[in-house]
Amino acid sequence: MAELDSKATLDDIVFADRNRAYGAYDLRKTYPRTVTRALIIGGILFTLGVLTPNIITALTPEKEEQAMVEVDLMKLPPPPIDPNEPPPPPPPPVEMPKVNTVKFLPPEVKPDEEVPEETPPPAVEELKEAVAAEKTQEGDPNAEEVIAAPEASAAPTKVEVAVEAAPKEEEIFTVVEQQPEFTGGMAALGQYLQKNLRYPAAAQRANVSGRVFVSFVVNTDGSIQDVQVLKGLGFGTDEEAQRVVKGMPKWRPGKQSGRPVRVKYNLPINFTLE
Repeated sequence: MAELDSKATLDDIVFADRNRAYGAYDLRKTYPRTVTRALIIGGILFTLGVLTPNIITALTPEKEEQAMVEVDLMKLPPPPIDPNEPPPPPPPPVEMPKVNTVKFLPPEVKPDEEVPEETPPPAVEELKEAVAAEKTQEGDPNAEEVIAAPEASAAPTKVEVAVEAAPKEEEIFTVVEQQPEFTGGMAALGQYLQKNLRYPAAAQRANVSGRVFVSFVVNTDGSIQDVQVLKGLGFGTDEEAQRVVKGMPKWRPGKQSGRPVRVKYNLPINFTLE
């Protein structure tokens, strides 16, 4: 083994008396320069990536902000009117189709000398195909009679029409002076639930037990309405609780100031496995 120089590097020591032309020695010698070059190039690329948005923003011309202005059309000045321009012609009159009419004047009390020659009233057959009017004229038998509005000879009379207000929906109370009660009291309510409540098979298989909180409205006649589950257990227990509550007989309605009112009631229903 040849003597090593005091200035020999680790690569010289490792590759002493070995074939340095194989390639590994050259890779180890150039490794520091390669790493330094890669770090410099990576740093340059990272800096360019960070600064690219700022450069693009600086080079892009700023756009003018478009502000929305509220315009009141009632305050806009009217368009200019050309005095030399003739006014537009009026629309042509719409001629309504004439209807068949038969002269039939209403009776009027007059002196004998002013009574004209008596004209017999029209027959019923004539009135089937014509309209009673001041004179007789021929027209379109398919035309509809048009009643023209009389000219205003006096101030119009104001006609007041009574409009019936929609009935106000009864308020639903949550707290009242006298709460609604199941017929027979809470003991009867417990017996009703024990008799009618069926434990769902899915809840039995899943070993589910607990309370289902149900809310409903007791109407003024004691009937049950708006049954909803506030907090359920699932596995069919929620649906069973709703079914039992909907099938309840009428309750004693709640009262406020001595009169029956609608009251929202919350009821917990227990599901317990024996």
